[in-house]
Amino acid sequence: MKIGLVCPYNMFERAGGVQQVVQHLHDGLTKKGHTVKIITQRPSGFKGSVPDDYILLGITRDFKGGFGVAGNWGMPVNGEEIEQALDREKFDVINFHEPWVPILAWSMLPYSAAAHVGTFHANLIDNIAAKSWPRIFTPYARGIGARMHLLTAVSPAPASLLISKASKKWEDDLIRNIRYIPNGVDLKLYKPFKKRQPLSGPNTKTVVYVGRLDRRKGIHWLLRAFAQLQADMPNLHLIVAGEGSYRTRLLEIVKTEKIHNAQFVGYVTDEEKRRLLGNADVVCAPALYGESFGIVLLEAMAMGAPLLAGNNLGYINIMTGHGRIGLIDPKATVDFANRLNVFLTDEGLRKFLRQWNLTEVKKYDYPKIVDQYEAAYGEALVKWRLERHLNGGNGKHVRFWQIRRRLALRRQS
Repeated sequence: MKIGLVCPYNMFERAGGVQQVVQHLHDGLTKKGHTVKIITQRPSGFKGSVPDDYILLGITRDFKGGFGVAGNWGMPVNGEEIEQALDREKFDVINFHEPWVPILAWSMLPYSAAAHVGTFHANLIDNIAAKSWPRIFTPYARGIGARMHLLTAVSPAPASLLISKASKKWEDDLIRNIRYIPNGVDLKLYKPFKKRQPLSGPNTKTVVYVGRLDRRKGIHWLLRAFAQLQADMPNLHLIVAGEGSYRTRLLEIVKTEKIHNAQFVGYVTDEEKRRLLGNADVVCAPALYGESFGIVLLEAMAMGAPLLAGNNLGYINIMTGHGRIGLIDPKATVDFANRLNVFLTDEGLRKFLRQWNLTEVKKYDYPKIVDQYEAAYGEALVKWRLERHLNGGNGKHVRFWQIRRRLALRRQS
């Protein structure tokens, strides 16, 4: 197959979860013999050389706010530029990651004759954005959503808003046509160390947080739980890795709560992240809401770290089975502190959790995730061919789900 992977986010700077998935798909599908190109927009101020397997369409502008994040927002793309690129490449399948994000997918779809797969990553159902953007998703569910031959989502959380905003006429079709394909982790890169080294010196215990410093990540509740343990565990340390707009407020809490042994180390490289996760006594990800999955959870599991995570709509899809013992309500400070205490001191429990993590995480190894996407592309191609056949092969767009509905009604009559 010739496959286009569309990413509306900046692929050239610090990669987020979506960019990681797109890059791993590119690499994995290429190894399997497919021809794969990444289609994205040129970030504002980008002057570097364009990789051979990239197609840049249009430009982006920086933005702040909205969905609790900052980044690049795509500008309208010249239709002739899109048409020339798609005519030249002749993709069999185009996988639009986050197709709701302005404006790349909306610009490309009118010119595309390929099979379309839409992949949802972000969870907006329990986010403020879900309340402020309802007018966007209703036409999306009736427009762009209908132009997809198959929909995928990393968990039920990202699909929930789309389904909730769809008209009753299309809701059942949407539900039946969504395939859940989780995010993955590279188990060749993320694997436990043969010998763990204390992060904060001999005879110490260290709790590690890795991620953005945003309010919804719940780090302020981690600080309050940590503060309650200080008196009884003077050799307990906390390392917070990451950057974000909430850093100043977190440092204020450290001062107010008179927290000792807390380090804010800023943004860390992947190598340093593995060192922290692999040597942590407990990794804590106390996000409150807005999570669709949680790649950092997979990374911590792959490094063999005992894991405490917020009981949100995204993380509950990873922390299943025995892993549920690690789910917490971050706002319940006393319970949070008690659970931390048990995880830090019960060596039998920690050994059990490490083994569970290393067994459970195997199903998220990226080659297995790539196989699932490859199967989804094949399914989309079958639907695309049927669509063209039922439409007389003239290349015009006809909604596949609408055709299927008509055929079902004919059979019933």
